[in-house]
Amino acid sequence: MDNIGLMRMVHDAARHAADRQEHIARNIANADTPGYRATDLPDFGELVSAPPSAMKATRPTHLSVDDDPTAGASFERPFESAPNGNSVSLEYETMQATGVQAQHDMAISIYTSAREILRTSMGRK
Repeated sequence: MDNIGLMRMVHDAARHAADRQEHIARNIANADTPGYRATDLPDFGELVSAPPSAMKATRPTHLSVDDDPTAGASFERPFESAPNGNSVSLEYETMQATGVQAQHDMAISIYTSAREILRTSMGRK
């Protein structure tokens, strides 16, 4: 099913949400670490609409390419720092975690619906 564009896009969206959740968890875990700078990933829509900048493997015999759309896209958030240099805002991270969970749930829901449509079209249940 990876050859179907919709399935690939939904897979990438779910993976992006999981990667963002990792950043959020790391930020929260380091909320008291002096000098820690909070990081995040751009929204999935920004990554998808950005022009391609990396190689793409068009055949299985080509050199392997990292298919991770979020690879190298991490950035530091420009928030004010606490006196100890830490830039994590627990309130902001909590709001982001809620939004990322909703994005992941939506991607999984779309995947499930598309899978059921494909199964029905093939005469399976």
